[in-house]
Formats: sequence, C-alpha cells, structure tokens
Amino acid sequence: MVTINEKAPEFSTDAFHNGEITNIKLRNYQSKWVVLFFYPADFTFVCPTELSELAQNYKTLTELNVEVLSVSTDTAFVHKAWHDSSKTIKNITFPMLADPTGNICKDYGTYIEEEGLSLRATFVIDPNGIIKVFEFHDNSIGRNIKELIRKIKAAQFVSENNGQVCPASWENGAKTLTPGLDLVGKI
Repeated sequence: MVTINEKAPEFSTDAFHNGEITNIKLRNYQSKWVVLFFYPADFTFVCPTELSELAQNYKTLTELNVEVLSVSTDTAFVHKAWHDSSKTIKNITFPMLADPTGNICKDYGTYIEEEGLSLRATFVIDPNGIIKVFEFHDNSIGRNIKELIRKIKAAQFVSENNGQVCPASWENGAKTLTPGLDLVGKI
C-alpha cells in the first residue's frame, strides 16, 4: 500500500485518449500535478456521474497545472467503445487508462481481488512524483470534484509556501497557519 509523501509507483499502460489508443507513462507527467482517478468499470451507474463532473472541471484542473488520468480495469478498447456510445463520456478529453491485469490498481492498493475491479480512489501526485493526497470510497459512493480541486489548491499552496499549513475547509485566499507561531486556541 502506498502512503503520503512516498514516491508514486511508476506505470506504463495503454489508454484511450484523443480518439486513439496510446501508451501512457506516469514519468511523462513530471513537472505537472497528476490526479489518478480510479473507478470500478465502464458502462456502470456512478462512474459516469463522476467522470462527467471531472470532464466539466478539466479546464480548471489544467489551469492549475494538473493532468487527470482516469484508471479502471477495462481495456482501452472498452474505454473507446464507452466513449463512442455515451454522450456523457464523449465529453472526456483526459486519458482513460486501461489496467486489465489490475497491476496499477494493486500497486496503489485499490484492487478488489475477488471482483477484478478497482475501488473508487483518488491520488494527487505532485510534480516530483510524490503522493500528497489520497482517498478511498466504497464503490457505491461518488466523489466531489469541487472538493478535489480545493484539496489540490491546498496542496499546491503548501508546496509553494514553505512552513505554511492550510486549516480545515481552507479555500484559496483564506488565512493559513504557521506551525509554532499560530496557537490552536487563537483560531
């Protein structure tokens, strides 16, 4: 299982992106923040709601120097079929990674062995390849992309402002804390 502030496991895999099947390597995204967005499977119920919300916010994420890589245990050909047949999924312009062996899911601790599927999980990786945020959900519970964006902004702020930390529900532009200088009782 991976942990916070650990190097993200490297991978190379097929993906459906920009109308074609291509190879994606995590190392190709050095200098960018990366969101690895694991989901159980294509042609399901909750997954398209999350991926649609992610697609709607993709421009905002790219403006934050973030690349989104969605990952499921489906093949790149299944991703293409889903993209070609669903109005909702047609809006996705980020790479949809294929992990039919489950190896990427296993490396990140999201693999459900008895089902051959991934748990719903999100990883935020900094430009140095270090995991800064991760969360796991039961597969029946969808994620909130606005909250993901808030967490990315907080991680970026902390990365750029050595010694500062972001309190609960911190929003961009709000007061931050300096450990040792700000006392908890004063908050």
